[in-house]
Amino acid sequence: MDAADLERRARSSAGFIPSSLVTRLLARGHEREVEVQAARGEWFCAREWARRLGERRQQERASEVLAPYVATGWWPAVRARAELLEDWGRAEEAVALCRPYVERGNRLVLHFFAGLLTRHGRGAEAFALLRSGIEDWFLAEALVDAAGAAGMDEETAALLEDRIASAAPACEDPDCTNVRLEPWNAIDLLAAVRERQGRTDEAIALLGRRDSTSVNDRDALADLLARHGRIEELRAYAASEYHGHAVRRLAEVLEERGDVEEAIAAYRDFAGRPDGLWHVAVPLSELLVRCGRSDEAIAVVRELADRPGGAEDWVVDRLCDLYAEHGRAEEGLHHLDVLKARRGGEEEWQILQFRLGLMAGHGLLDEATELARSHPEGDTWYAARGLAGLLAAAGRTEDAVAMLERHPDANALPRAERLVELGRVEEALRVLRQPPPGEPVVIPRAGDRSTEPPF
Repeated sequence: MDAADLERRARSSAGFIPSSLVTRLLARGHEREVEVQAARGEWFCAREWARRLGERRQQERASEVLAPYVATGWWPAVRARAELLEDWGRAEEAVALCRPYVERGNRLVLHFFAGLLTRHGRGAEAFALLRSGIEDWFLAEALVDAAGAAGMDEETAALLEDRIASAAPACEDPDCTNVRLEPWNAIDLLAAVRERQGRTDEAIALLGRRDSTSVNDRDALADLLARHGRIEELRAYAASEYHGHAVRRLAEVLEERGDVEEAIAAYRDFAGRPDGLWHVAVPLSELLVRCGRSDEAIAVVRELADRPGGAEDWVVDRLCDLYAEHGRAEEGLHHLDVLKARRGGEEEWQILQFRLGLMAGHGLLDEATELARSHPEGDTWYAARGLAGLLAAAGRTEDAVAMLERHPDANALPRAERLVELGRVEEALRVLRQPPPGEPVVIPRAGDRSTEPPF
């Protein structure tokens, strides 16, 4: 066991029992198997087994499980050990364990170590450690957290203001208004500092300067306005923001206050804008479902699907889910028939999958299987995987395994998962340990070189 091999196998999952299967094994009571595999070099088994032992207050046994991995110097193993120590109230031991790795300058190590220090009253030390890495957005986030714990907001604000002031043009074109800001989230982080200091108006003004308003489907300005109850300002911002994230935050606040009709109205107003329905059809349908108004929810998504170019796979998927969840599979199938006719009688595999799900839920699983097999893509590995999922959901796990065996190389993991469900654990592990396709084959040669293929 060495760090390079562990890293390669963990990244590719080649030769490792993956984390998802370990979870499945433990959920089905196969603890002994996970324990055995942990001792044989299976990292994800070792990590989960150590966690479980830790939860049972068997700290020494948990440490012994991780010890061979930690001894290699592989950071994920060191971090897992540190997390256990912290959970057990032994934070100083966790700090001592991690400190030698900080010198290597790896940003993941720095971020974790700084967070560890910050959580245990050593924010000033974390701040000093991270200060030189402020150009990195990931480390800058940790720096702001450390500053809050250490009471060093002004120092942090000064660093961020310097970064903002030093932003350079993104290109040499004199008409280009874009700038290269490092870290790219400096304005958001400075706004967070100012909000924490109680300077909310400054934070709002800062967020109004951003080039990019949304990250991970959230808008920091909308969230800030909501946190401070500035609903009229949030309403005005939602009226001007394009992506629909601000109106979604407005609707969330209104719903929390019990103003459901007003929340629905906010969504419907936004949906009336050009392209507005694209952005709010899903959250509006979810709100309507929560209110017991499934007919209206279906109508909202169907309106989008019926528009020219509106039948994107994610739209049709949402629509079919709504039909299925509310006992209207036949209507969903009819809608797919209409969509198929609009496309000249053709139905791509992605859309056919939604049809198969509706058919299976309507008691037509065998018919769905035959329909899938007759499709031009019906003999592909991904078609086999989709059909196996339907068969397993219907309790026909043996048939699902047989389906996956048609493409053994591409479907090793889902096949192993189904075998675990059947209690055939040893067979499942053999499937995962089969060499992946395409490994180089060594062909004996008489000499060192050849002019004939394979070269």
